[in-house]
Amino acid sequence: MTNPMKAERMDDSAADAETAGANDLAAARRVLRLEAESLRAMSDALDGTFSQAVEILFAVSGRVVVSGMGKSGHIARKISATLASTGTPSHFVHPAEASHGDMGMITQSDAVLALSNSGETPELGDLIDYCRRFSIPLIAITGKPASTLAENSNSALILPAIAEACPMGLAPTTSTTATLAMGDALAVALLERRGFTTEDFQVLHPGGKLGQGLLRVDDIMHVGDELPLTQPDAAMPDVVLTMTNKRFGCAGVVDAAGHLAGIVTDGDLRRHLATDLRAATAGEIMTKSPKSIRLGALASEALGTMNDNKITVLFVVDNGAPVGILHMHDCLRAGIA
Repeated sequence: MTNPMKAERMDDSAADAETAGANDLAAARRVLRLEAESLRAMSDALDGTFSQAVEILFAVSGRVVVSGMGKSGHIARKISATLASTGTPSHFVHPAEASHGDMGMITQSDAVLALSNSGETPELGDLIDYCRRFSIPLIAITGKPASTLAENSNSALILPAIAEACPMGLAPTTSTTATLAMGDALAVALLERRGFTTEDFQVLHPGGKLGQGLLRVDDIMHVGDELPLTQPDAAMPDVVLTMTNKRFGCAGVVDAAGHLAGIVTDGDLRRHLATDLRAATAGEIMTKSPKSIRLGALASEALGTMNDNKITVLFVVDNGAPVGILHMHDCLRAGIA
């Protein structure tokens, strides 16, 4: 027999859970809406001050020193890391530690990017004084244009006056999101101003998926004596010997101009079993105009070409001349997939 009181409690519990879930979604949507509104307002308000800040940072011969206290400090570390990884040398200095010796990490060749929503963070006081004393450019990201930080900066980037997403208006939420986005905007504008390329990005990101995805064929190809090359008039017994010794299962056929004219593969040998291979030449057996990849191409592009054409090796050419060879296993060993 069912206990009616127990059933009623279960119904109440389910109703409470449903109400709590609805409240959670409402809170999340409110936060995301407020933060999105903040970013739109900030984008609309951008003016020549932003360009002035980019110009100052672009002209720096040293580093961009990013600083902030508390939650702003966490955002400052991320902005500094983004700058450094996109071609603008940068490091973080804790404002409190700066007052106890770390000011020596800031030189007159540097610029300082200081973050404070209020613009009145006490720990930034000595840093502001130091910048003014030694004529070190100071860029501010703050929510208060009349603050000490803004008024003593060379360029002040002002955050929109939108309430924090925290219902008490206390926890930094909207303001930190806006600050982080402004830092990203500065980093990308500087990246584009510098003409930062994917090659530069790969140099600064040699590890992990980013580095693997930006590897060039030049980085993993076989060169020099490892290349299995022959001429069109080479006798097939010699070609087979080259294929065996070089261990790629193929031989590239190079014409008189040094261009890759064809390729002899194990498949070509099988297709000509009825032919007296001992009397044939490479030019007679080869597959003409073989697939190749240009020098400097991404390794992922080379792997894609091999997959699309169901081949396992690819010659790397420079102006038509073979300068390297790539096996599918080379790509897989490098983490390209």
